[in-house]
Amino acid sequence: MLRILLGEPPRVNSGVLAEAMEHMAEFASLLRKEMNRYEDRDHEFRKLEIWTRGLIVSLDELEQSWFAAAFYRKSVKAGYMDDMSVAEQGEYARYVYFYKNGFIRVFSLLDKLGTVLNSLYDLNTSRVKTHFSYFTVLREFHTHKEHTVLADQLENIKNSYREPLQNLRKRRNAEIHYMNAEMQDDLWQRHQGLHDKIQLEDLDSHLEDLKQGLEMVCKSLEAVYKYSTEHWPKNIGKS
Repeated sequence: MLRILLGEPPRVNSGVLAEAMEHMAEFASLLRKEMNRYEDRDHEFRKLEIWTRGLIVSLDELEQSWFAAAFYRKSVKAGYMDDMSVAEQGEYARYVYFYKNGFIRVFSLLDKLGTVLNSLYDLNTSRVKTHFSYFTVLREFHTHKEHTVLADQLENIKNSYREPLQNLRKRRNAEIHYMNAEMQDDLWQRHQGLHDKIQLEDLDSHLEDLKQGLEMVCKSLEAVYKYSTEHWPKNIGKS
């Protein structure tokens, strides 16, 4: 959708994004077949199918946010806020909007995946923490020791992206709980010199963190849905 608005051709899925999308679609199709085979009176299959299709939409929105942020970043040439023209300030504002939208979506999507894992593998994570995150679910997954192959794979993926995830988490927390994430550097610079020009944050480094976050999400989704499809129906008590 955003590519059309930006005058760009539609996305052609490839790489880890395509793999994640394909495995999620395959699992949703499997759930639909199970609903046709059984009456699904407790709507467990239907619930998992809706959640899975929701994750497909969420992944699409995350990728679009990263793409749009990268698109508008190309128009930001000045290194200081004071040196920007009015038009460039507008492009920078649009970059910031989609960049922030992206890093918030990274953790939102992971938490949704955690909800799917919790339900699919009967982890009952709410006993540990009422409002749990993906990372809480991951820790709980390890304690069950029934699907160690998947649990280890997800843990390895998380550890491989530790640094960019930490960077994104800090900005997400600042954005939600304290101040606009892009203003943190402005505040620090004001402490150094009240009348100095405000230098922009490292846009390329921030975009790379978001790209790495997107890759981490794709690989995690691919791992969960590939494993769950291959091990169906052993992974859900109802089956």
